[in-house]
Amino acid sequence: MEALVAAITVFVLAIFIGFEIITKVPPTLHTPLMSGSNAISGIALIGAIISTRTDNPKLATILAVSAVALAMVNVVGGYMVTHRMLAMFSKKR
Repeated sequence: MEALVAAITVFVLAIFIGFEIITKVPPTLHTPLMSGSNAISGIALIGAIISTRTDNPKLATILAVSAVALAMVNVVGGYMVTHRMLAMFSKKR
């Protein structure tokens, strides 16, 4: 029970800290930082794929599959935004 309370406390604190950090980022830095966070999302994606082993309980497997889907959406979306940003700075033909 204490481990659950500690995990929930860390999760809630991470939400507040993340919100505070994101709201303080100026718009000019948002896209480059998003590109850097794609690397972190890629690592999370690998962890989520490893978590989809079949010897896990059913709930853990369902959560792992949803983590894979959400991480992929984040990675693909981040790369699309980065590509669009880089296209703005390329020479027009």
